[in-house]
Formats: sequence, structure tokens, C-alpha cells
Amino acid sequence: MDRRLPGRLRHPLKTGLMKRRLLLSACFAAAAMASAMAAGGAAKGWVDVLDSPAVKSPLAARGLINGLALADKRVIAVGQRGHILYSDDLGANWQQADVPVSSDLVAVHFPTAQLGWAVGHDGVILQSADAGKTWTRQRDGRPDAADMPVLDVWFEDAQNGYAVGAFGLLLHTTDGGKTWDSMQAASDNPKNMHLYSVRGIGGDVFIAGEQGLVLKLDRTTNRFTALTLPYNGTLFGITGTNNTLVVHGLRGTVLRSTDGGANWQTVPTPFPVGLPAGTVDAAGRIVLASQAGHVLISTDHGGSFAPVKLERPFPAAAVLSLAPGRVLVAGPRGVQVQPLP
Repeated sequence: MDRRLPGRLRHPLKTGLMKRRLLLSACFAAAAMASAMAAGGAAKGWVDVLDSPAVKSPLAARGLINGLALADKRVIAVGQRGHILYSDDLGANWQQADVPVSSDLVAVHFPTAQLGWAVGHDGVILQSADAGKTWTRQRDGRPDAADMPVLDVWFEDAQNGYAVGAFGLLLHTTDGGKTWDSMQAASDNPKNMHLYSVRGIGGDVFIAGEQGLVLKLDRTTNRFTALTLPYNGTLFGITGTNNTLVVHGLRGTVLRSTDGGANWQTVPTPFPVGLPAGTVDAAGRIVLASQAGHVLISTDHGGSFAPVKLERPFPAAAVLSLAPGRVLVAGPRGVQVQPLP
């Protein structure tokens, strides 16, 4: 079976929680559109999502939210149909940003209080220079660029950043996103596995993806080298502290390294469900959130995880530390503040 997406998406997707499902949905949606076009179904007045600004909606905060970030004390959330929201009261109230596209957005990162980047379907990379109020397009999937979904973004500082995505997509910028160069040939990913997460942990840069793939940047050669893990399933995220690296993925899988990825141990978790989201809270505890609404906390740097007793489970695609004793969880039902013990 050809794993390639059959063309750039032309309508927003209503997708599930996990980023892998986003890709599968993309295949079916694009195939259906191709069939309609072949049958003469080019809709009169149809507008490409890359030419259609995100529609302002009072219900945007209740729709699918895939990514969360902090711009100093402001919370930024990104989701379906190009929706980007910001909150200045820790998620109690939301305002919608001006966004030039209506492609589904998957991830967001702010390395400074003002500068941030959001990424998503149709090869989209957006930048904000005003703490998330307004956004401009830096890249998309037009014919002169790859149209694969961009699934995560992370910046070391205001100039140097990485974006990763479907079929091994790996981009790097050294000029604040004015230009994005491919590093796909400089990564140990010969099968072009999907890459779901990129993060800086303890001074190093790591990427996690499908079939147990974890890459680490070798700064001397400027190449991403593959690490050896005791697991060959999909990994959705990376989190950790200066001394601990944690990756998490399908079926409650959590793996931990305390030596920069040289050695790994499998950490048991109580629920065999996907763990798409992770963060470190204000107390330095590692927090993971599941697609079924569980929240797990580690107080021993990822050595073990215990479930948090919840009044109402909230299925997660992203989780963000807000303040001591609180995290923000985002997913298909929008966003919710979750108290922690």
C-alpha cells in the first residue's frame, strides 16, 4: 500500500485525537475530493483553504484543539479550520486571532513572549510577532513546497527552529522562518517514517515518530541520528527535565532515559490507551494525558506514573502547565482547566 498522501487537502478535516489519525483521515478526505473532481465536481465558487482566512466563531474554543503553548503568561491554542485562540486569564476566557488560512492546525510554540509559530495541514507554517493576536504565512503546500502535514514545531530561540511532519518531513530555519531548509537527508529515517514531535530537552534536540523512532541531533555533524529503544510502536510526544527524557505513545507506552537517550527503561502505566500529550508542571512533575481522558503524574522524574482522580475525564490532544496545581487540557471538546493534587 502506498503510504503517500494523494494530494493537498482542500477542506478542513474533522479528525480524531491522535496525529496518526489525522493522517489517515487526510488520505480518505483527499481521495474523496479527487474522485469528485474527476467526476466534474469542482464546486462553483470553491475557495482553497490556503486562500480562505479562518472564520471567527464564538464556539471556536469548544471545537477540536490540537496544540497549546505559552507566550509569557498568555495561553495560545490552535485547532481545526485554522482556529487560533488566546487567553490572558489562564484559559477562563478566549479571544480568536486573525489567521490567513483555514487549514487544520496541529501544534504551536513560542520561544519568546512575542514570537511564535503554528503548523498544520497543507504544509502550513504560520508566524506571530504580537503574542498570538495576528498571524502571517511563512510557508504552505503550494507547488513550490512540500504539501505534507506539518505536525510539530519547536524553536531554540527567535531564529533557530525545527518543524517535523508526515513521511519524514524535517525542516530547519536559522533566520526566524524566512527560509526553511529540508534536513530529511540528514536524518536516520530511510523509510521516511512519520515524525510527530520535536523538542529540546536538557540542551539536546530530539524527534519522536512511528515504529519506535527517536532521533537525536548530533551538533558536531548537524545530523539527526537514530537511538535504540526497546519498543517499535508509534511515539507521539517527548517531554522531560534537564536530567530525564520521557517519550510516550500508543497503548500507554512510556519510556525513560536518564543518560540522553543512550539507555532506556520501559515505565509501566495503568491504562493501555494512547498518550498523545505531555508536559512538566510548575512543581517539576511530569504530566501525561491520554486520548481517553486520563491524567498521569510522575513525582520521581518519570520513574513511575500515578493516575489523577478526575471528576470528569477530558480526552486530550495537548496538555500545558498553567500554574502550581493546574494544567490546561485540550482535545476534541475544546479546552478545560484541570486541577492537580
